[in-house]
Amino acid sequence: MKNRGFSYRETIDRRGAGHVVLDWLAASHQHSSRETWQERIHRGEVELDERPATEGDRLAPGQVLVWHRPAWDEPEVPRSFEVLFEDEAILAVSKPSGLPTMPAGGFYLNTLWSLVRERDPEASPCHRLGRGTSGIVLFTRTASASAALSATFRDRGIRKVYRTLAEGAPPWAELDIAQPIGPVEHARLGTIHAASPSGKAARSRVHVLERRGDAFLADVEIETGRPHQIRIHLAWAGHPLVGDPLYLRGGVPRPDALPGDEGYALHALRVGFPHPSNGDWTEIEAPAPAGLLTRAP
Repeated sequence: MKNRGFSYRETIDRRGAGHVVLDWLAASHQHSSRETWQERIHRGEVELDERPATEGDRLAPGQVLVWHRPAWDEPEVPRSFEVLFEDEAILAVSKPSGLPTMPAGGFYLNTLWSLVRERDPEASPCHRLGRGTSGIVLFTRTASASAALSATFRDRGIRKVYRTLAEGAPPWAELDIAQPIGPVEHARLGTIHAASPSGKAARSRVHVLERRGDAFLADVEIETGRPHQIRIHLAWAGHPLVGDPLYLRGGVPRPDALPGDEGYALHALRVGFPHPSNGDWTEIEAPAPAGLLTRAP
């Protein structure tokens, strides 16, 4: 599918202040080479404060830098979702594995955000799932609902349970993981989230449902919502998700893999929260895919 192009905007903060445009783009957006960014600037695709940028323009805090990416062919993905719950304030949908939640990288129209907006133009996502993760994504339909749910997420008033398949045969049936997660160096992206002593607090509670030889099925409740938290935490504990191309034992990333690479099985199974309109506790569940169902005794 060919889209109509997309404009990526960033407001310069203290990290970018003082850098020249080309140096900043090459250093902070390493998905493209310095030469590629130079060519984009020369083609007039990059703007600074609504005028064509030059590679030597020096950046100041508060300036707006925009890359107007021309139309491109997006990779094929599952273009579907299931509505699980909806009312005047909330829309909850189930995302298939392989469909990105938000525009990024090579995806714009082929995202859950774009597909939901075709159905409900006012809907805004409250959170996101990794491309390879399936399951529940919450959208809000009003500004007041968005503010209320944002506060719920911030205050950790939301209950999120995931289902996954991980490697190994742990001696425990339950495990509480509190390994901090933060940015570490990555050869292709500059930095990437992983287990890090200097990272932010993160907590996951793992409950083994059944053992499958050299793998096990588990439900994982997360108290925090750090990027790739379950993938990192289980890998840190010595049990990477089956098929995870990115995280190795110890919760560290492979240098040649990317967060969007697929192959693992992770499903956002259940979410509970006080409804933003009346405060009533609301629980929504997305049935797990076949490979993550418990087997009959």
